[in-house]
Amino acid sequence: MDQIVDWYQQANGASDWMIKVFVVIFFTLLAHYLARRFYNRLEKQFEKTKNLWDDALLWAIRKPSRSFILILGVRTVAEIMQPLMDESVNALVDPAFLVMIISVIIWFLIRMISKAEELLKTPGYTQEPMDETTVTALAKLLRLSVIITGGLVIAQSMGISVSGVLAFGGIGGIAVGFAAKDLLANFFGGLMVYLDRPFSVGDWVRSPDRNIEGVIEHIGWRLTIIRTFDKRPLYVPNSTFTSIALENPSRMSHRRIYETIGVRYDDIGALSSILSDVKSMLTGHQQIDQNQTLIVNFNQYGASSLDFFIYCMTITTDWVEYHKVKQDVLFKIADIVERHDAEFAFPTQTLHVIEGVQQDSSTKLEDKT
Repeated sequence: MDQIVDWYQQANGASDWMIKVFVVIFFTLLAHYLARRFYNRLEKQFEKTKNLWDDALLWAIRKPSRSFILILGVRTVAEIMQPLMDESVNALVDPAFLVMIISVIIWFLIRMISKAEELLKTPGYTQEPMDETTVTALAKLLRLSVIITGGLVIAQSMGISVSGVLAFGGIGGIAVGFAAKDLLANFFGGLMVYLDRPFSVGDWVRSPDRNIEGVIEHIGWRLTIIRTFDKRPLYVPNSTFTSIALENPSRMSHRRIYETIGVRYDDIGALSSILSDVKSMLTGHQQIDQNQTLIVNFNQYGASSLDFFIYCMTITTDWVEYHKVKQDVLFKIADIVERHDAEFAFPTQTLHVIEGVQQDSSTKLEDKT
C-alpha cells in the first residue's frame, strides 16, 4: 500500500492519509461485492441438496460477514486518521469496534438459530418430523441465552462490572419476584408445557374443570391462544394448565360408538336373531376395529321397550369421518330390525281395565246418588 501511496502522491500531490483512506474504502467495497457474489454462487450449489445445517449456516452468515468486512474497513480508516483526531475520540475507537464485533457475532447466532428453527419445521429436512412446540421452545431459550450472554460481554467490554450487575440482579430479582409472581407463574407454566408437551399447536383440547375447549393456535411464554369452535380466540394464562385437568382428544387412538336401541315388547321372539345379525354386521364392518372391545347385548326391560346396546371402536379418529361411520352403522341396524319384521319402540302406555271392577264402581256410584 505504501508503494501505491508514494506513486499516487508523486502523480497528484495528494495527502498521505487521503490516499490510504481511498485505498481502504476501495478494497473494502470490493471485498463486500466479491463476498456477495461468492454467497450467491454458493447458494446455487446448496440448492441441489437439502441439508439442514449448511443451508442454515449459509443464510445466517451472509449479512453478518459482509457487515464484518465493512466494520474492518471502518476500523482501518479510523487507525489511519488517528493522528488527526482528538484523544477522547481515539479512546472510543477500540471499545466501539469491540462492541460492533460482538454485535455481529450475536446477530449471526440469532440468525442461525432462527433459520434452523424454520428448517426443522419444514418437511424434507429431517428424517422424522420434529414437534413444532419443542423446536419453538428450544429456539426461544437459545435466542434468550445468546442475547443475555452477548449483553454481559458487551457490558464487560465497556468497562461495566459484570459481577456487580449480577449481584444487583440477584437482589433485584427477589423484589421483582414478589412484584411479578403472576408473570413468573405463567412463565414457568409455559416452561412446563414445553417440557411435558400435553398438547401442541393444532391439537384439540378441552378441560372438564373449566369452560375451555378449542384448537391450540399459539403457545407463548405468558399465555396460550386457543381458537374455540365458534372461531373466537381464547387467551389462557399458562399457569392455569398447572392446576386443571386437560383432555387432548387429538391424540385419541379410536372413537367410540355407544348407543342404546329399543324394540317393541311384541318383538321379543326376534330379539335374539336381531342381536346376532347386528354383531355379525359390526364384526364384518371395515371401519370397526376388531381388536378393540365389541359388545352387542340385550341390556334391560325398559318402560316401553326391550333395550339392547352396541359398543365398538372406529378405526378413524377424524370427527367428520367418524360420524359417517356411525351413521352407516345405525342405518344398517335399522335394516336388520326391519328385515326381522320388528319395529323400534316408542313411549306407549296400555291401560288394562278389569270388567268386574268397573261394574262394582258403577253400582256404588248409583247407591250414593
